[in-house]
Amino acid sequence: MNHKPTSTALTLRAAKAFNRRTLLARSAAVAAAGLGANAFPYIRNAEAATLELRVLMWANYNVESTVAAFEQQYGVRFAPTYFDGNSEAFNKMKAGGTQDFDLVQADGHWPRTYHKQGLTQSIDNSKVPNLANAYPACVPPIYPLNVVEGGTDVVAVPNCWGGYGVTINPTHVDPVDAESIEVLYNEKYSGHIITSNRFEENIAETGILVADRMGTKTAPRPDGKPFNPYVLTDEELEEVKKWLIKQKGLLLTRYVEYDMVDRLMLSGQAWMSPEWGITFRRLLAMHRNNELDWKAQYVLVPKEGGLGWIDNWMISSGVQDAEKLEICYAWINNFLSDENMLKVLREEGTASIIDIRKHLTEIEIEDFLLNQTDKLAGLYMFDQPSSPEKWERVWSEVEAA
Repeated sequence: MNHKPTSTALTLRAAKAFNRRTLLARSAAVAAAGLGANAFPYIRNAEAATLELRVLMWANYNVESTVAAFEQQYGVRFAPTYFDGNSEAFNKMKAGGTQDFDLVQADGHWPRTYHKQGLTQSIDNSKVPNLANAYPACVPPIYPLNVVEGGTDVVAVPNCWGGYGVTINPTHVDPVDAESIEVLYNEKYSGHIITSNRFEENIAETGILVADRMGTKTAPRPDGKPFNPYVLTDEELEEVKKWLIKQKGLLLTRYVEYDMVDRLMLSGQAWMSPEWGITFRRLLAMHRNNELDWKAQYVLVPKEGGLGWIDNWMISSGVQDAEKLEICYAWINNFLSDENMLKVLREEGTASIIDIRKHLTEIEIEDFLLNQTDKLAGLYMFDQPSSPEKWERVWSEVEAA
C-alpha cells in the first residue's frame, strides 16, 4: 500500500517551508557515530572502481545532497528504482529482485512479509549506531513489527513515520465530534466531508470504527492475534459496507490529488478530511502568515484508534558480498544521521524516527507532531488486506450503491 501521495512535486512542496541546506563534506553516519576511517573495513576508497548500490525505494527519500555526499565518501554509485506502493515493490522482489536490488523500502507489517518470504535478510542493529537516537515508540519493544513474529531476529531498520489523521476546521466542527472517527460519517456535517478515493484506507479506517462499535476490536480474534483493521471478518466487512454507503451520501467528494484537499479546505467547502498531514501543515503555515483566519487541527489518533506508518530500510537476501553488505549498512546509518534527517524533514516534508527536536524550531515541532510520537502506539500500521478480493467486492458494492 502506498502512503506517499503521488500527485506531483507541487504536493510535496505544499508541506515544505524551508530551503535546501548545503552539502555535507563527509559522511554524516561516520561523524555522528564517532567512527574512524576503518568503521566499515570492507568499503573501498573513492579512488577504487565504482560499486553500485541498487535501491528499490520511494522517490522522496532520494535526497540529492545526501546521495552526492555518500557517493563521494565511499566511491559508490547510488542507483535508485522507484515504486508507488508496497505491493509493487514486493512483486518486484519476488520476481527476481533479490538479485537486482541491494536495499528495499517498506512500511508497516510488510518487512515481516518480506523476511518470511526469504526476500530480505536479518539486520544487525549494532552496525546502525545512529538508531540509538530513535524515538522509543519507533523501535522494539514498543514498536514490534521490525522483529520476526514470535522471534528476536530484526528484519528492518525504521526510517520515517506519519499518520493518516483527520484535518479539521474547528470553526465548523464540534471538538467532541472531532475526537472520533465517526465524525466522518456524521450527518451533521453532510456536504462538507471529503475522503480519499483509495479503497484500502477507507475500508481499514471504517473497520476500526465498526469493530469498536461491534465490540470485536478487543474480543478474541479468529486468527488468535490482536485486532488488525486489514484482517476483518466477513461480519465486520458487511458492517463496513453499510457505513461506507451511508457516508457516500454525506460526502462532498473523494479526492485523488492533494491540491484538491487544499482548495476545498481553504474555500470552506470542506470542513474535514483524512489525510497524511500535508494539507494540515500548509493550512498551519497560512494561518501563521495571516492568510487564513482559522487554525487547522489534526487528529492523529481518534479515540477508536487510527492508521499510521513507519517506513523502513531492508537489506536484500541477495546481498552476500561482504563489501556490498557494509555499503548497505553505511547507507542506512548515514541516512539516520541528524544532519540527513533534518534534510528529509525540511526538504521532503517527512518526519524522521530519529529525535532531532534539539535542532528544530518550535514551529517545526508542532507542524510535524514531534511531541506526539508516543501516540504511534495507538495507530494500526499499514498492511495488505487479508482478502483483496473481498475488499474489492465491498468497495465495488459501495461505489454501485
